[in-house]
Amino acid sequence: MTQRGLVLKLLLRLEEDGGYSNILLDNELQKHDLDFRQRAFATALFYGVIERRITLDYYISKLSKTKIQKLSKAILNILRMGIYQIEFMDSVPDSAAVNESVILARKNQNPRLSGFVNGVLRSFIREKDSINLPSDMPDRLSVLYSCPKPLISKLCSEYGDEAAEGFLKNSLDPAKVFIRTNTLKTDAKTLLSKLEAEGVKADRCDFDENALIVSGSIFSSSAFSNGLFYVQDYSSQLAAKLLGAESGERILDLCSAPGGKAFTIALEMRGVGEIVACDLYKHKVSLIKDGAKRLGIDIINARVNDASVYNESLGQFDRVLCDVPCSGFGIIKRKPEIKYKPLEKTKDLPRIQRNILKNAALYLKPGGVLIYSTCTLSRAENEEVIEDFLKRNTDYIPVNEFDGGFTKTVMPEHFGSDAFFISKIRRIG
Repeated sequence: MTQRGLVLKLLLRLEEDGGYSNILLDNELQKHDLDFRQRAFATALFYGVIERRITLDYYISKLSKTKIQKLSKAILNILRMGIYQIEFMDSVPDSAAVNESVILARKNQNPRLSGFVNGVLRSFIREKDSINLPSDMPDRLSVLYSCPKPLISKLCSEYGDEAAEGFLKNSLDPAKVFIRTNTLKTDAKTLLSKLEAEGVKADRCDFDENALIVSGSIFSSSAFSNGLFYVQDYSSQLAAKLLGAESGERILDLCSAPGGKAFTIALEMRGVGEIVACDLYKHKVSLIKDGAKRLGIDIINARVNDASVYNESLGQFDRVLCDVPCSGFGIIKRKPEIKYKPLEKTKDLPRIQRNILKNAALYLKPGGVLIYSTCTLSRAENEEVIEDFLKRNTDYIPVNEFDGGFTKTVMPEHFGSDAFFISKIRRIG
């Protein structure tokens, strides 16, 4: 199977079955013997088509005599792939994008449709500079940033037009890969030297001495296999750090998988104390255990637990990290399919989050601290959840950690990381 054939297969599967793009891609790439460049090309094309789907469909609608709704899913995705290569992949000659798309159409559909694909793509090459964006602002932003209008309206109403457009613009940039130094085994300066010696480009972050931004084959490096670092977006690192865990304390990471937050907490504790790291699924708990073993962290007790049900047997904790399941709009740069999820499907999340937060707070000792966090930009899942909790529970008070407030919305421009919401409260009774 060719790289483009593999991408077409993945796009069709994503549309038909749903799921997360990264999991689908990783599973499929493991089945094929592709070199680094081939894997990189397939990855860029797959994510690019998902990321720019609305923009690509707008172009197709301007050039195709057949309405998009009447095109087969295979032909539509072949056109999306072709236009994406022409418009957004400078390394692909226009002729190659057209010819390979025609071959794909011939293999996957009625051979006569290959002529249709050829015509639309060649029309795009000739006319692309004369295709204007919609004049109406919501429609224009939707096409420009390939984002559904309901989500654009939500972001604009809750964060303002400027912040919303800045976030949408940033969401189309390549995602940065952050790692954190395992200070139980090394220091950032030594790690930086080891990575560079293995051909991994790495830069230290001026806002955190133990955070690095990397690019390259990090998982094949000896630094990774020796447990000198782990991958974790900086916003997630920050939430774990702000918990303020200290050596000797007992910590609960209630929604822990794949474990990065628990690892950061363990390093903050200098490897002394206890962290109970929970997840609902056994295979995800295994990820936490495997990661802790590789890093040489022995204070993490990873176990299966349902965060939505209070479990008295867990006992009491000095601090609790409650990073709840959410709509994920803050990470659409990494998982672009999330932005196409109908907003109606997220309406029940605040109820689930309130319940998890209520249970999480019960695990706190008097005087204990809790971090409530999400990786979304939705006030209904963020400020409204924590504010509602405080109104209903007078024995918990806000901790003014962030410029005089107890909540913080981390936007991509702050650290180059994902958008994230963090809030901090304390139990007084």
